[in-house]
Amino acid sequence: MAGFQAVLGKIHHEYVNNTPKKLKIIDAYLFYILLTGAFQFLYCCLVGTFPFNSFLSGFISCVSSFVLGVCLRLQVNPQNQKDFVGISPERGFADFIFAHVILHLVVMNFIG
Repeated sequence: MAGFQAVLGKIHHEYVNNTPKKLKIIDAYLFYILLTGAFQFLYCCLVGTFPFNSFLSGFISCVSSFVLGVCLRLQVNPQNQKDFVGISPERGFADFIFAHVILHLVVMNFIG
């Protein structure tokens, strides 16, 4: 058990000291989206899914937003620049915003 705590402590220390601020902000956004999706699923399990389209569109929105956030994190990470040649962090963010606009137009249409 002490070895597990040491590993977690090292991971936390490395994350705090070596992760750029931009990536920490994206990670906070991803954590928020994860909690929102978990809360919606828990609410669905406890209360029910009476307006099923509303639950489904909200949950799909959370999952899709999480996926788009992970894609943004991959493109903005300086360690991945060799994998995304020709794509600047600003372009990655613009793609993220464009995809979110399309996603939320589809979600609003699906709600009914």
